[in-house]
Amino acid sequence: MTFFKSDTWFDVFKHLAVIVALGTALVLGFFYVYLPLTTHHGETIVVPKITGMNLADLEKYLDERNLAYFVDDSSYSAGTTPLTVLTQEPAPGEKVKEDRKIYISVAMRRPPVIKMPKLTDGSVKNAQLILESYDLAIGQIKLVPDLAQNAVLKQLVNGQEIAPGAPIAKGTKVDLVVGDGQGNQEFAVPTLLNMPEDEARTLLSGQGLQVGEVFKQAAEDGQTPGTVVRQRPVAAPGATIRMGQLVDLWVAE
Repeated sequence: MTFFKSDTWFDVFKHLAVIVALGTALVLGFFYVYLPLTTHHGETIVVPKITGMNLADLEKYLDERNLAYFVDDSSYSAGTTPLTVLTQEPAPGEKVKEDRKIYISVAMRRPPVIKMPKLTDGSVKNAQLILESYDLAIGQIKLVPDLAQNAVLKQLVNGQEIAPGAPIAKGTKVDLVVGDGQGNQEFAVPTLLNMPEDEARTLLSGQGLQVGEVFKQAAEDGQTPGTVVRQRPVAAPGATIRMGQLVDLWVAE
């Protein structure tokens, strides 16, 4: 065949050009035809959102999408079902190759056990903040008669007192017994009749009582303006009152 004869320099150049062209075609065919066909080169999968799913459903879900997962961490999450996916990497929407592993963290099977903090002798608001910081739940708040208003008197779990430092699982509900600021001490109702209003207020304050409503009414015969002419509760024999309670006054004017 005359095409393959190399009688001239032009023929040699022509043959080299053919060889280079064939070589280039083979290289390009290998990388851009053969490899993509055999390795699915260039194909990507959009990562789905799997946070909030349970681990029991995850393997089948990802297998159907040619993806896999690997649990690299677990942590406690209050109110979350155990083995729920909390985080994922790569994030939803990212593009990855087939069989890519998604690294996840899940909620613990059992909450960790910690030491019970001390809540007594502090305010109920402070106790609530402490419970929240320890991942403990706030249960019932029961008010009882005590002069220490809003002070935590007892800390309970399932109706039993729990001492500071005792083991307790995160997420446990802690009930609080709190003082109502009134106390349970009862004493005779003080007599305020015919007493100037300012003196009556001072007396009530000194005995731990509070002035309730004050009604002004026209002075009658024998009544001095500015004095107490009636009170509620009445200072009758045997009548008692508890610290912190209200006393209403009627004042002549």
